[in-house]
Order: sequence, then C-alpha cells, then structure tokens
Amino acid sequence: MAEGIRNKVAIIGMGCTKFGELWDKGAEDLMVDAFKEAIEDAGIEKKDIQAAWLGTHFEEHSVGKGATALSTTLKLPYIPVTRVENFCATGSEALRGACYAVAAGAYDIALALGVEKLKDTGYGGLPGGASMMGTTARLIAPNMTAPGSFAMMATRYFAQYGLSPEEGKNMLAKVSSKSHHNGALNEKAHLRREVTVEQIMNAPIIAWPLGLFDCCGVSDGSAAAIVTRADMANKFRTDPVYVKALQIAVSSGEELMYNTWDSAHVETTTRAAAKAYDEAGIKNPREEISMAEVHDCFSITEAVTMEDLQFSPRGKVREDIDAGRFNLDGEQPIQTDGGLKCFGHPIGASGLRMMYEMYKQLQGKSGERQIKNPKFAVTHNLGGFPAQNVISMFIVGL
Repeated sequence: MAEGIRNKVAIIGMGCTKFGELWDKGAEDLMVDAFKEAIEDAGIEKKDIQAAWLGTHFEEHSVGKGATALSTTLKLPYIPVTRVENFCATGSEALRGACYAVAAGAYDIALALGVEKLKDTGYGGLPGGASMMGTTARLIAPNMTAPGSFAMMATRYFAQYGLSPEEGKNMLAKVSSKSHHNGALNEKAHLRREVTVEQIMNAPIIAWPLGLFDCCGVSDGSAAAIVTRADMANKFRTDPVYVKALQIAVSSGEELMYNTWDSAHVETTTRAAAKAYDEAGIKNPREEISMAEVHDCFSITEAVTMEDLQFSPRGKVREDIDAGRFNLDGEQPIQTDGGLKCFGHPIGASGLRMMYEMYKQLQGKSGERQIKNPKFAVTHNLGGFPAQNVISMFIVGL
C-alpha cells in the first residue's frame, strides 16, 4: 500500500518577491530575487541544488522556452530542470515535483520556483474562458468567462441555502473586506488598501452578484522553495516546515456533463481534501487546521472552499463569516497575507506564494499578521472553473 509523503520532505528555505505591476523588472529579475531570498533563508549555496522545477503558465510570454529559462537565468549548470504547467496550480505543481523527487530518494535538495510576468502580456479583463476547457466546453458555453462561471456558482449557492440577494452579497463582501485588511498589513502585497463592506457591495458589477472587489486581479511576481529530506532538515535550520500531505485532483468532466453536481461546491476540492486529511492524519479539519491560504479567485470561491475543506458545515459558512472565524484574530484565519484578492495572482507563482505565507506563519515570522501558535496549515489552488478544474492541496506543519 502506498505510504504517501507525510513527514518525508521538509521545506528549509523560501523566497517571494513583491507582487504587482512591476514594469521595471523582467521575469528573469523576479526569478533571481525569489531564488536569492530562498537560498539565503535555507543557508545553502547554489551548488547544493541537485534538481529544479520551474512553474510558469504563459511560457511564450514570460521567460522563454522550457526548462532552460530557469537554468540560464539562475546559472544552474547541468542539473535536471523540469518546466511544468497546470492552470492556476502551476506553482504548486512545481513544488509537487520537487517534493516527490526528494521523497523518492532521487535527490537530497531540490528547488521549486514559479514566475509570471502577466502585466507585460496585457492579460486581464474578461478573456474567453471556454477555450481553456476543451471541445465539450466550447460547444456548451462558447462565451463563458471565469467571472461568469463563478457568478453562476454564487447565485446557485444563494438559492440552495436560502440567502436573499442582499444577504448573499453581504456575505461575499465580508470575505473580500477581510482579505483587504490582511493585505494592507503586507508589504509584499499588490493591493494594500482597506475596503469596507459597503464599498464592496456598491462597486460596479462584473458578473452579478460579483462586483469589482469580489474578483482578484492579476500581477507580476515570483516565489521559490528549497526542499530536502526530512531527516536532513535540522542540519540546515532549527525550524524547518514539514510536508504532511500533498494531493491533487482533476475533474473528469462529470460535473460539466451530468446533473448530479449541485453547482454550489467544487467536487474536486472535496475529494482532494479528504485524501489530504487521511494522508496527514487529520481527523477534524475545523479544529486541527490552524490556518489556510486558499484560491480566492472570486469571493464566492473562498466561501464555498471553506465548506469543501470541512472548515464550515455545508450551507453554514455565512454564520462563520459573520462570527469572524476566518479573520486574522479569529479561530481559523484564512488568507493571512491578503490572498489572491490582495497579494495578487501571477499564475505560475501563486501556489508557492501561498506556501511562503504558511511557512513564515509556522515559523512565527509574519510580523503584525502573525497568528498564535499555528500547528497545521493548508494551501489550496483551483485551476479552471467550478464545473471542470484541477485542485492542488498541501498540508504542512512543524
């Protein structure tokens, strides 16, 4: 029987650039900045890295073709380098490759790095989304956009659980307002301004009920991690962070083509979460998981993810949001760094940015955002749409 990855791999160093509209930096500059912070944090030299993984989504618009973009930029001669892409889970996919390679015993020390220079591509607005999902999606919904598909999830959630439009909008506004508060405390975040619930509810509509502040923006940025065998970790630092679980789930198309899915949750998240908790030995996620960074591409995504991760009972997340459970000073803080909503979303780097925040929080190094005595942390990426997607989950702890 497969044993999983629990306590076989440790993260000993991480780096993350500021996210934003970084017109004065190229993708190569961002890679170097994240890498330098990571190796300095790990206390190693470049020559100690035995293999590397690069995550970038828009390859033709970022750092050139394939794995040579990493090896050339960082001057890593003649080691194996792999370039990966998996929608918005691309950064997590790079980390997954590095972790599995170390857990398998193929290497002792490996690098994972994600980068995206989206602002140079002009990426933004309301791009056609159905083309990303294959032939079936193009036939069913040729004009579907990401805001439109998640807006439909929101209206379905409101209907299924008896929320009036005003109640639903208020719930979602509190999600975004919380993230803006956290992001305002983070010097590396793209958006650093507090926004009130009233401002969010009165903002221009993008796809009803999602307004301007219910949607994350896109950014430039890079993040990196150094991983090693768990039995070696204490040679490098006294506070390594250990990987407790690593799971990925990908839609088979069932949600898109059949009517058994209720459209008010993400089935792949529920499946990935159940496997991750089993791998990590977590019995009660609501009580045992201290904090999480989740894929809040839209405010409704974060809300339903709280239920999919078993942090809130089905249909009850509004009660937890109203009670402040997920606030920085709440029982289970979510998006302590501002999340995609405020830290930003350079697609290839986002998964590693999430891990950067959980790593620093577990080590007690998050300054005024620091939560008390965290034990286990979750990162969660969603790539795609509610009805067809890839979900990546990590659970880490001390």
